[in-house]
Amino acid sequence: MIDRSTVERILDAAQIVDVVQEFVPLKKRGVNFLGLCPFHNEKTPSFTVSPSKEIFKCFGCGKVGNSVNFVMEHEHLTYPEALKYLAKKYHIEVVEKELTQEELEKQNERESLLVVSSYAARQFAENLFHADEGISVGLTYFKERGFRQDTLKKFEVGYSFEKRDAFSRKALEDGYKQDFLVKTGLSIQHEDHIFDRFASRVMFPIHSLSGQVLGFGGRILKTDVKTAKYLNSPESEIYHKGKILYGIFQARKSISQEDRCYLVEGYTDVLSLHEANIENVVASSGTSLTQEQVRLIKRFTQNITILYDGDAAGIKASIRGIDLVLEEGMNVKIVLLPNNEDPDSYSKKVSNEDFLKFLKENETDFIRFKTQLLLSEANNDPVRRADLIRDVVKSIAVIPEAITRTVYIKECSTVLEVSEPILYHEVNKLRQQKSFQDRNKYPGPEDLPVPPPVIIKPVGSDAVTYYSEKEIIRLLLKFGGVEFERTISTEDGKEEMITVSDYIVREITSDDLLFDHRVCSKIFAEFRFHFDHGLIAGDKQFVKHEDPEISSLAADLLADSHELSKIWSDKQTYVETEEMKLKEIVGDAVLKFKSDKIMIRRKEIMILLEEAVKANDTEKVILLQKRYANLNVVLGLISRKLGNRILL
Repeated sequence: MIDRSTVERILDAAQIVDVVQEFVPLKKRGVNFLGLCPFHNEKTPSFTVSPSKEIFKCFGCGKVGNSVNFVMEHEHLTYPEALKYLAKKYHIEVVEKELTQEELEKQNERESLLVVSSYAARQFAENLFHADEGISVGLTYFKERGFRQDTLKKFEVGYSFEKRDAFSRKALEDGYKQDFLVKTGLSIQHEDHIFDRFASRVMFPIHSLSGQVLGFGGRILKTDVKTAKYLNSPESEIYHKGKILYGIFQARKSISQEDRCYLVEGYTDVLSLHEANIENVVASSGTSLTQEQVRLIKRFTQNITILYDGDAAGIKASIRGIDLVLEEGMNVKIVLLPNNEDPDSYSKKVSNEDFLKFLKENETDFIRFKTQLLLSEANNDPVRRADLIRDVVKSIAVIPEAITRTVYIKECSTVLEVSEPILYHEVNKLRQQKSFQDRNKYPGPEDLPVPPPVIIKPVGSDAVTYYSEKEIIRLLLKFGGVEFERTISTEDGKEEMITVSDYIVREITSDDLLFDHRVCSKIFAEFRFHFDHGLIAGDKQFVKHEDPEISSLAADLLADSHELSKIWSDKQTYVETEEMKLKEIVGDAVLKFKSDKIMIRRKEIMILLEEAVKANDTEKVILLQKRYANLNVVLGLISRKLGNRILL
């Protein structure tokens, strides 16, 4: 039990932005920070962190809370575990009473499995560095491979004794339950015997993003035994090999800083690259790359470089991973190492500078890589060449972003000498197939929590909100890229042009306002995405959008825009257009949008107030009355800005 004063110290020290940034790259937007939500799969950032309120909230899936809630949700920890995690991060000593045996048994299974795994990692490390067998066998192996001890300790590498039940017996003696030893996969039970899964292996702990040990990979050192060279922990409550990457805990900060992730295959590849001063590297641990692993990398960067060993057979077996990366909308590069080399061996053959130089100079896009790999087999056979083109087209088709697909189609046309129209036709034909759409649905129903149903508000009681939202979208579609105003940067004194899109997106996101109309919300989300990346979305992008709801509404709103008749312009008659008074129109539209949201909130508070009065909840009544009064003050300010217009 952690005492209250310690809990308060932890909460005071745990700055929400600091905590969240360990797991989610954030960008400052006004007074808040914005990033991709770690709790559900999204392309457009909707995850907001407010340092002043000390809370986070995802407007996509609805997750909300403080720094402790975030750690609990993200790492699947209990409240005490999350507090201990934060206490360790901020070097706060936690003093708590020792749990009795009965209390230990009441701990949930997941916590117990994590405790056992952590114990095992410490025990294996102790074996490697301090036991005679570990030093003579395990440590000697690593020294012969050229690894430094500081690297081994950084990754908590260890050694499991040759004796078949050495670890299991030691764990039982130290009070760890046999049931949890078996459930973690560290031990195997056969009838009334228990023995070690990883006997006589060097051990590589596999960590979560927060550094908890989830499972292990073990490499056999003997060459005369008929067993797998590498062995992983089995699936368990805490370890799912397809959802975690080896080295992600040690690499996450570097990946975010470098804005790139190198993907390799094995444990020693990761260690070697760290020794070559390349820390933004993770491994798929010998398993085929999965969608969950790609999305884990995507939390920290959009750019991934896959390093392939110089082995054609191995490359063909793992090339599917490229399509998974493309399907997530990420930028993928490939580096093919020299023949018979892997990242571990090659990084040790050359200097750190030469190795990094090799990676940068030999990066290639997936089209050229696939072409070079498969074209040699095709020779001059037209049928095999056609198969190659289809293979590349399938990869292009999974890319979610239309602009990126267009760029790759042009690249493919040049490299393979096929006309662009034919490639466009093939790509579109693939994307229109129902089987393809089902397979490449983004995101999948298994990935995204089901949100509460969103009701499109019809003309009626809430028609005002609907019309103000449509007006905002209309102005974005028609004038998004038009200059709204110019400001002087306080940092370098340079003049900065603010577009209509910049102004509207900043005004709405800074107040954490949302669109109730589903299609308006979709369109605004894309404008927001472009704003976050310094781009400008054009009206044609929405009129020709793949989503029929978006294209239909965009066309409808743009069709409502009136142009000055040629008769009036020929007569040189002065007619004030929307663009001439754009600043006033846009400003009023944003204020009207905000006032509508406030009025909806006032109605909601009135309903809650009636309920509180009926329940005789005086404290809640006072709180709601204050909120209602505050909203009235804001509404009065908006009314004055709109020329004392009466807001209904």
